[in-house]
Amino acid sequence: MSDFKGIPILEERRPVRSGDKYTTAQGFTAIKDGVKSQHAPQGAAVDAAAAAPPRTAQRLPPWLRARLATGREFTAVKQIVREHRLSTVCEEAKCPNIGECWNAGTATIMLMGAVCTRACRFCAVDTGNPRGWLDAEEPENVARSVELMGLKYVVLTSVDRDDLPDGGSAHYAAAIGAIKRRNPGTAVEALTPDFQGAVSAVHTVLDSGVDVFAQNVETVSRLTHPVRDPRAGYEQTIGVLRAAKAHRPSVLTKTSLMLGLGETDAEIHRTMVELRAAEVDILTLGQYLRPTPNHLKVERFVTPPEFDQYRDWALALGFLECVSGPLVRSSYRAEQALARNNAGLDNAAAARRASPASGAR
Repeated sequence: MSDFKGIPILEERRPVRSGDKYTTAQGFTAIKDGVKSQHAPQGAAVDAAAAAPPRTAQRLPPWLRARLATGREFTAVKQIVREHRLSTVCEEAKCPNIGECWNAGTATIMLMGAVCTRACRFCAVDTGNPRGWLDAEEPENVARSVELMGLKYVVLTSVDRDDLPDGGSAHYAAAIGAIKRRNPGTAVEALTPDFQGAVSAVHTVLDSGVDVFAQNVETVSRLTHPVRDPRAGYEQTIGVLRAAKAHRPSVLTKTSLMLGLGETDAEIHRTMVELRAAEVDILTLGQYLRPTPNHLKVERFVTPPEFDQYRDWALALGFLECVSGPLVRSSYRAEQALARNNAGLDNAAAARRASPASGAR
């Protein structure tokens, strides 16, 4: 820091932009929104506290409208998240449903920080190497937050932590155990990393008392790379799901596909068949939305009737449920998955509202 006549002069730091490298509060570097900008200036890292959201300028069809992120319940959930130093995938992944979910008093809690060791080209979570950092108080903080929010169903997810020997599986187990001790009536869904295919790590999570085990295949086999990080794999994810069901048959298994990345109908159906062969119970289907200009572009917008058709395919193949709709994400209305009513979604009504005859613009 420079000074003038003994008075410190603070250096002005520009806001962190999407694709910039910055220094986290824990002292390691990360890439904002996970993917480097092709036009980002080179040089020193910038301050994480000044992060600014990226701008996207893509026209969306009228059925892709989400509730605004405002309201009393939204503010209450946000306060609990801040007070307990929690990360949520709702914020870090720029989920379009944050307004609906937080106003309903629910949030998907993201364990092990907000920086992922991988850099998938669809995901807006920051990427870097946390070098083994973990918040030892997080499991108990999560359990208290679940209690304060009065949740009967909670989804835990996380960044990938390839820097940890067990991929973070013991931390998952600690958080699930803490929730169950403090909230014995709460069901817990764990949307985990692939743990690089390590079956022992999968077993650690399954033996913790989890009710639903999820690992997302994300896209069809042909598009796995470059959509996902090179360390991820289509067969690796299916192998994890198969191992989970084999170890604890009573635990429901779940996965998710993003649509609109260039997949064909035949590939979607083939993926469903291969997931059922691994005894996956629940499937979610949603529209891929480009989080920043640095990420993969949307190849097509899947219509509400198409989502209904894909759901019919999945149910015919034997999935217990397939929650399918434009704004569906893996943890969206997760507690309603076994109501077998598409989590209350009405794609036909969404299509009618979006049609020119309805007056929608």
